[in-house]
Amino acid sequence: MASPLEKKAKRTAQPIGQATPGQLLDWYDRHARDLPWRISPRARKNGIKADPYRVWLSEIMLQQTTVKTVGPYFLKFLELWPTVDNLAAAPSQEVMSAWAGLGYYSRARNLHACAKIVADELGGAFPRTEEDLLKLPGIGPYTAAAVAAIAFDEPAAVMDGNVERVVSRLFAIDTPLPAAKPEIRDRLTTLVPKNRLGDFAQATMDLGATLCSPKKPACSLCPWTDGCMAHRLGIAETLPVKPAKKAKPTRYGAAFWLTDTKGHVLLRTRPPKGLLGGMDEVPGGEWSENVSTANERAAPLKTKWQQLPGTVRHVFTHFALELTVYTAQTKVRGKTEGVWVPLDALAQRALPTVMRKVVAHADPAVAKQFKKKA
Repeated sequence: MASPLEKKAKRTAQPIGQATPGQLLDWYDRHARDLPWRISPRARKNGIKADPYRVWLSEIMLQQTTVKTVGPYFLKFLELWPTVDNLAAAPSQEVMSAWAGLGYYSRARNLHACAKIVADELGGAFPRTEEDLLKLPGIGPYTAAAVAAIAFDEPAAVMDGNVERVVSRLFAIDTPLPAAKPEIRDRLTTLVPKNRLGDFAQATMDLGATLCSPKKPACSLCPWTDGCMAHRLGIAETLPVKPAKKAKPTRYGAAFWLTDTKGHVLLRTRPPKGLLGGMDEVPGGEWSENVSTANERAAPLKTKWQQLPGTVRHVFTHFALELTVYTAQTKVRGKTEGVWVPLDALAQRALPTVMRKVVAHADPAVAKQFKKKA
């Protein structure tokens, strides 16, 4: 059934043009982004195929993370582990350490688990189809479609946020997200060509990332302008319709920076599941919406703690966190849960961004090593 915007477009004087895959692919051949995990259109036409390992690795890293941020991490992982077999054989702690700072750490755990399955059970070869890819840890509908299309030229409708924006504008879909996703996917499916499936998937993503931007889209340069209903109606910037953002609650906690006289600091490893699972942390208590949580009761040992002025603030997907930082030095380690790590070796630990902020708050000089590693 046609939407109100589609009906309005049909009532206008001039018929709307038709957007075709060929128009987009011609544009992509000239303007494809140069990305470290991508095979260029020219290379693909010359028979060079994408490496499924690189495609998969990049797509996992790109989940909820920008291309600019992912680039250095992708190259670092390739340097450390050039193949899926290399990654599968790596110690978990090393994988988590290499991922530190990239965020959404369940991705790293699933990445390693997936690599082990591919290497140990599938002979080092990734499945070709969406259906089989979906059986692997950490691979959801988008990633399965992306790997199938880009690595194997399998027919798949690859839909990330950029593609959602392009298609919702192309067909003037005014149903708010996320309810609009099935309709957007159906429309996208009608555009998927019979050949150059990997290039088409990457072209639609490039179009959304470069020309069909959230604000002030460059419609005059777009290969699909003549076929874009939203452009014709003058409403491109209003689509897709997104629900109002909910205010994020703030949680509070404490972090305890405990050093010894030999230049070590006490760290703990978080439980393998849950937020920041398997990552290292400066010891602390539970995070709660009750501000009184940030006190010395959760300290790893009884000693004279000094509360530092200010707090460490970090924003997660669903809540903001404020940590009060306490510092102390002990001559006797005693029975404390965790591991004592040399202060100059923290860059080799799997410390997430929020914990690196704690380090910087407690000892700015020690935190400089994180910049050197990056």
